[in-house]
Amino acid sequence: MESTQGHLRVSDAEREPVLGRLKDAFAEGRIDHDEFDMRTQLVLTAKTRDDLAAVTGDLAPAPAVAGPDPGGDDRVAAALAHGLAAWTLFVGPLVVMLTRGRRSEYVRRQAAEAVNLQVTLLLITIVTFGVGGMLYAVTWIASIVAAIYALAGRPFRYPWILRLVK
Repeated sequence: MESTQGHLRVSDAEREPVLGRLKDAFAEGRIDHDEFDMRTQLVLTAKTRDDLAAVTGDLAPAPAVAGPDPGGDDRVAAALAHGLAAWTLFVGPLVVMLTRGRRSEYVRRQAAEAVNLQVTLLLITIVTFGVGGMLYAVTWIASIVAAIYALAGRPFRYPWILRLVK
């Protein structure tokens, strides 16, 4: 017997979890800004449950970390990359990425994220003739948060940065 649940009209309460899933996918870098906007519009205009399911059908939840959980050494190295960024700009995380990143994909991704943040801030500072340097105080807090995530074995992505290093 075929289920007709997919043909039922959706409520705003049913749209909220789908919007949350889209936000998570955007934060994880699985969809870009344009695709996020398009899918958000589709969620807001969806009439049936089938319409909602189609928006996120290809966005199965991603594993927290690719492969096995990072070991204690990898977690410390990833946290160190974020922490060094506050004091050495991109140099500390770059050294961690080039040394420990070869042995651990987790460390490489977290160190690359720290490098990308610092390069973005450096470019902003140059373009704004030094005014962007005030953002460095904010990045110290962000670096601490990222280091805590890394120690917990959870990947961290800084929002609104250029990802020049992959």
